[in-house]
This record gives sequence, C-alpha cells and structure tokens, in this order.
Amino acid sequence: MFKYTGYYLDDDIVPHRTFDCFMPEKVTRKTALFFVHGGGWTNGNTDNYHRIMHAYCGRGYICGTTTYRLLPPGGPGKLSAVDQLKDVRESFANFVGVLQEQGISSPRVAVFGTSAGAHLASLLVCAEPGECGEKCDLPGPWIKPACGLLQSLPATFEPWEETYPAMWGMMERAAGGTWEDAPEKFRNLSLARFIRPDNPPLFFMEAQIEELFPSRLNVPLYEKHKAWGIPSRMKTYKYAEHGFFYDLSRPIQREAFEDIIDFTTSLENGK
Repeated sequence: MFKYTGYYLDDDIVPHRTFDCFMPEKVTRKTALFFVHGGGWTNGNTDNYHRIMHAYCGRGYICGTTTYRLLPPGGPGKLSAVDQLKDVRESFANFVGVLQEQGISSPRVAVFGTSAGAHLASLLVCAEPGECGEKCDLPGPWIKPACGLLQSLPATFEPWEETYPAMWGMMERAAGGTWEDAPEKFRNLSLARFIRPDNPPLFFMEAQIEELFPSRLNVPLYEKHKAWGIPSRMKTYKYAEHGFFYDLSRPIQREAFEDIIDFTTSLENGK
C-alpha cells in the first residue's frame, strides 16, 4: 500500500509544472528516489515511472517524479532546456520540502533520469542552482541530491562524430538555437562542464545497444570521478536498448531495479 499525491508548482496552474509523490505505508529506506522522464525534451509524463515507483514503494522507498514544460514542435521557440531545468529543480526542491514535512530533517534523495531526463537530472545533480542560466523560485535553501542515476545520458551538447541527425535537431531545439550561432548555449547544457570534485556520486547506466548517445562519451566523466575518489559507478547492460528502464517486465529491467537499490544502499553505508 502507498499514498499518492500530485502537486502543482504554481497557484495559477501551469501545465507540466507538477510532481508526484508516492509514500509507502512504512518507510524503511534512508534514501528517497526522484525520477525525471525522458522523451527528447518534447514528450513524456510522470506516468512513465508510476509502475517502477510502486515497486520501489513496496521496498520501503519514498518516491517522487516530475514532469516539465515540453518543447513545442518545430524549430527553436521561447522554451528551452534551461526552462525545463528550472521546472525540474523547483519540483525537486518542493519534493525535498515534502520529505521535511514528514519529519525527515536531512533528506537524502537519489535522482534518476533517462535520455533527455538523464540530461536534466545530471544538471540538477551536478550544477548549482542558476549555473545553467535557470532562474528558480526555491522554497528554501538548496539541498543537493545524494547521487545521480543516469540511464542513456547525453553527457555533452557539443557535436560529436556520427551525431544522429534527428536527435541533434532535438538538441538544437533544447538549446534554443543552432551550434553555429550560439555554441556557448550548448556548452552550458553539457554535464561535462560541471564535472568536478564536489559532485555527488553518479551511476552511469549504459545500454549495450545505444543508438543515440554513445557510452564512450561518458567514460571520461566517470574516470574523472574515480580519480577524485568519488564512488561513482558505470555499468553496461547487455542486449539493452536506449531508454530500456521504463518497466519491470524484462530481466534486464529487474536487474537495473536491483542495481539502483544496491548503489544507493552502498552510499548510505559509506562504500
């Protein structure tokens, strides 16, 4: 059993600026889980992770998930990934507030994201509020996430060899322009810019059949963390495709489910 509550961030309702909270009947875990959906910055919603959150609630985890304003179809518009990061950061901060209202004075929250959601989650975890240009209205002091769980992560917004054209078009829309006209916008949306010794640990969850964002681009980030003594982890899931962790019907999905429990528990125990 669990209690489900949906929250809007604004008194005057703004579509997609919402987050959901799943509260188990009995909380037995020190770390809460917060999910950011993918969808190429243009699609997706909080329902994507409800089944997985339900399962984690059964293991004693408090879970939250957020949506964010989606980019409109067509070329660059008024919205960009900076606005989406604002939405995600404000949802996370308010989710932390919900935990504090439950009597958890120093909340530990692991942030999971997949694909475009992993991109936003990575900036949420590693960049400080405002560093990417987002102007946030936070309900209290910023509490940094305990760790990041990043599946099918685009670690950079800079062009790479053999960039998939359709995905690059989505990334240009997310950046709000073209690489040729505004390369700094792209660099400031790259996790690579915010990899530094004070980062929380990251779990790079790579798909063996990754057709959009090459895992090799994440390896240098992981290696920097290891060199600094940050207990990050990288794992490639055999026969898994881009964005595979959306359900628990397949063995590889259940393996990822258990790996997240193992990773967050190991950090709680200082390993």
